[in-house]
Amino acid sequence: MSEQDERHFPGRAPIEAYGAGGFRFADMSHRGSLLALPSGIWAWAPKSAAEISEAALAKVFAEKADIDIFLIGCGRDPVLLPEALRARLRDAGISFDVMPTRAAASTYNVLLAEGRRVAAALIAVE
Repeated sequence: MSEQDERHFPGRAPIEAYGAGGFRFADMSHRGSLLALPSGIWAWAPKSAAEISEAALAKVFAEKADIDIFLIGCGRDPVLLPEALRARLRDAGISFDVMPTRAAASTYNVLLAEGRRVAAALIAVE
């Protein structure tokens, strides 16, 4: 899938399950990574944290006015995003936290259930 892929679930939904290279949400399954945004849940191209770039986060920057906290699930292990990308997120006024996908999906679900304006970028894990 390209970063321009427009297939998406047009709504907000908790992540029901993850693993085996994909996710379950809204009684559907998706193979690959996801962006869970106010506008819906989108297929997302990155397969590893090294592929997270400003271009890969274009939809996040476009919807920043509707996001209070942005969670980045970077796979199995925690990583540090490049300083330039962290600075770009901060400059855009996006509060973010980087953690393993498991923790990001769980935190996303809790904040979504609380009615918070949360978004997440989730790298699929096997």
